[in-house]
Amino acid sequence: MLAAMPPTPPPAAEPGEPRIRDRGDACPGALRLHSADDGRLARLRLPAGRLTSRQVEILARAAETLGDGRISITSRGNAELRGLADDCGAALAELLADAGLLPSPTHERVRNIVASPTAGLDGLGHADVQLWARGLDAALCAAPRAASLSGRFLFVLDDGRGDVTGLGGDVTLVAAEDEYVTLWLDGGPERQVFRLAAADAVRAALAAALAFLDAADAAGNGAWRPRELPAGHSPDLAGALARAGIAAEPVPVPPLPSSPPPAPGALRDGAVYVLAPLGRLTAAQLRALLPAGEIRLTPWRGAVATAPPTDQAAPTEPTARTEPAEPATRTGPAEPTPQAGPTAPTAPTEPATPHTDATTADRLRVLDACGLITRSDAPGAGVTACTGRPGCAKSLADVRADALAAPAGPLPVHFSGCARRCGHPYGDWVEVLATGDDGYLVDGRATPRTSLTEAVATARTYPTR
Repeated sequence: MLAAMPPTPPPAAEPGEPRIRDRGDACPGALRLHSADDGRLARLRLPAGRLTSRQVEILARAAETLGDGRISITSRGNAELRGLADDCGAALAELLADAGLLPSPTHERVRNIVASPTAGLDGLGHADVQLWARGLDAALCAAPRAASLSGRFLFVLDDGRGDVTGLGGDVTLVAAEDEYVTLWLDGGPERQVFRLAAADAVRAALAAALAFLDAADAAGNGAWRPRELPAGHSPDLAGALARAGIAAEPVPVPPLPSSPPPAPGALRDGAVYVLAPLGRLTAAQLRALLPAGEIRLTPWRGAVATAPPTDQAAPTEPTARTEPAEPATRTGPAEPTPQAGPTAPTAPTEPATPHTDATTADRLRVLDACGLITRSDAPGAGVTACTGRPGCAKSLADVRADALAAPAGPLPVHFSGCARRCGHPYGDWVEVLATGDDGYLVDGRATPRTSLTEAVATARTYPTR
């Protein structure tokens, strides 16, 4: 299957000049499918990565019946389906809509919301930002103007621990003590930061996004994100907050809190966290996370499974061995009105009885047997890769095959098939970049494929970049 050629990009800006965007972004969505060498690709936005049990089942069914049987987790905690047939768009949309995964077709690509995945589960942080994520999603979908945001625009909601502050958000909310929050609007060197009541967090985030759209229209350069705005065209965030009736105080740009992502394993109150091998789950592995109160896909290509409802016991043995983490690729057969503000979301029901350590340990053993990564020292922990060959025409190597042999180490490592570096992590990480001559650049150092394992082991322990 031939991949569609992308549109010719606009000329690169000279140093110091603002970027000119002469077309809308081409980010795929659930309704806008992307052509690749392994079939069509759909990207499903999942605010805060959240899936109900029913949505898990329908997503797994969509992967099996329409795609290649796998679900990729993106660096924003969204989900991708690959290997889709050219004529499956209507069937996929019907499945997703029936599951409540397409609340607003006009907004489906702009629901990019990352939130601290373990908020409300481990006793850390200053607010349950998972609830903020649901409120912000409802507010976005109720605002017709918000549909004009780029599919790359990102909202980040951090509960104060700093686990997601480094993910490059365009609008970032950081929960603070005493029911306050700091609101950040990125603009490169022209960041704006305001302090406001946590009760206004959702409305303030939406106001910031709409202020950016006004500034982008005035700038006329087609900016997709605030950092692309030219000098002199900073969004009027103070005015936007005032017009929304939000009392906010501008503050000097403070350092953002920062902490590492959670380690795979047991959380509190029966919740567990696991990583997907190379960021992909088979449909069987996704189902193995159930029963659970809910599933939260994370930006580190993992999944938090909250405690099962009290009337559903977690399995103590795997029902069946799953297929390998990287099965052969196959192509599946063809087959709102604006409102003043979102209704406050309801907190998930807490289990009526405690979950014992033994129950959680049994649950982790089952997930490990299914091929999921349940320990930080397990093979594959912290290893991610782009699609690579044969799925992507731009890739210079089968990077996923090489990534399977990556040695363990404290630093994350990402294998990229070309200079676009799709899906790379944020923060400190080891870069392994294919060069097309049966070799790689490991943190910029030329490395033949035969020496790759040793070079990656060294770089993951002693960073060279």
